[in-house]
Amino acid sequence: MNEMILKFPARSENEIFARNAVAAFALPLNPSLSELSDVKTAVSEAVTNCIVHGYRGRDGWITVHCRSEGGRLDVEVVDEGRGIHDLERALQPFFTTLPGEERSGMGFTIMQTFMTDFSVESEEGSGTKVRMSKDFGQKAERNAG
Repeated sequence: MNEMILKFPARSENEIFARNAVAAFALPLNPSLSELSDVKTAVSEAVTNCIVHGYRGRDGWITVHCRSEGGRLDVEVVDEGRGIHDLERALQPFFTTLPGEERSGMGFTIMQTFMTDFSVESEEGSGTKVRMSKDFGQKAERNAG
């Protein structure tokens, strides 16, 4: 097993850092370019949600915790921001709390689609934790069959 923890300020310029750090961490699992792109996109969506929705322009921190073992990458993206008032509704495609800012409301749907496993925990006023996993190569083929 391998593991890493990143903690960085909730600023938009750090989204690129987070996605590239997680992608570099995943490289020993020998992902295809498509699988790596899926992970990068999902991490970008999770970090952007923290910045845009969790903190809404306020200062705060985002923690990304990754583990890899046996062809599987586990990623947690955590903020200590506003939390989600209605998680069930927030998980619906096209739902957004910021429609005037041209948000598509597809962040959670993209994460769920691009990763093998996906879950969200949130408490209003205490923040949100997104857990995602991706199976690579032979492990992904076994799980698909």
